[in-house]
Amino acid sequence: MTLSPRVPDLTALDVMVSVARLGSMSAAGREHGMSQQAVSARIRAAERDIGLRVFHRTTSGVELTPEGVAVLEWAESVLTAADTFATGVQSLLQEDRAHLTVAASMTVAEHLVPGWVVMMRSRYPDVTTQVRLMNSTEVAQHVLDGRADLGFVEGPDVPSGLGVRVVAADELVVVTGAGHPWARRGSVTVDELAATPLVQREPGSGTRTTYENTVHPSAQPLLELNSVTAIKSAVATAHAPGVLSSLAVDTEIRDGRLIRVVVDGLSMPRQLRAIWNRQEPLRGPRRDFLDIAAGS
Repeated sequence: MTLSPRVPDLTALDVMVSVARLGSMSAAGREHGMSQQAVSARIRAAERDIGLRVFHRTTSGVELTPEGVAVLEWAESVLTAADTFATGVQSLLQEDRAHLTVAASMTVAEHLVPGWVVMMRSRYPDVTTQVRLMNSTEVAQHVLDGRADLGFVEGPDVPSGLGVRVVAADELVVVTGAGHPWARRGSVTVDELAATPLVQREPGSGTRTTYENTVHPSAQPLLELNSVTAIKSAVATAHAPGVLSSLAVDTEIRDGRLIRVVVDGLSMPRQLRAIWNRQEPLRGPRRDFLDIAAGS
């Protein structure tokens, strides 16, 4: 459907209805915050668009022409429909803004998401944000099938059908307890690391995937845990090395509970990314939360 050039814009129709109701250009101007000259110009432009004279100007004000009576009736119907449209859209937006489900991988969920949620709550108090913790593979699946509105992942691979935006960066580091031989040495080779069983995250974790893609280990994990806190505890007490995000172990390294071990010639930086389903519009709380994450 192509809109006819005979249809003025909604603002002009609104001004026209006000002039008819109030009986003068100046009164309509006061109602709309416009000068009488601006109202008069709007009316003349609308009459040109319509192709009919709507008002007859008199010394005491304005009167509707016979054609203008019909035009104003139609104009009121158009404005009523526009108001119904705007109200309906706003209702949908408010309903959409009521709830936001965020799925996040462990490192992002534990160290970044809480601050983002606080900022979201302060800026948009009408939005209730629910956070679900899982590994990167599970996050992507939850976003794809609609169980989460927005996701945050650490892994290098993102399935097709998802939009992606980098929101932060970190680095994977090798850590041990203070009693481990590597702690006294301070460094190891890549080959030593690859051949050593580690305390690791479960398959599907972004941390595990990044480590395996970078180091290509030959040894099987000593222990698999799906909690960063559990891995840190195991590393500190079981005298076994582990690989974790620098965000997750910064405090423990500073206070000496864990020792960072340098791997000669190797670094493991990575990007932390937001993901969303491209089939769903990135608007409302999705956009708001993403902007907070990307700007923090």
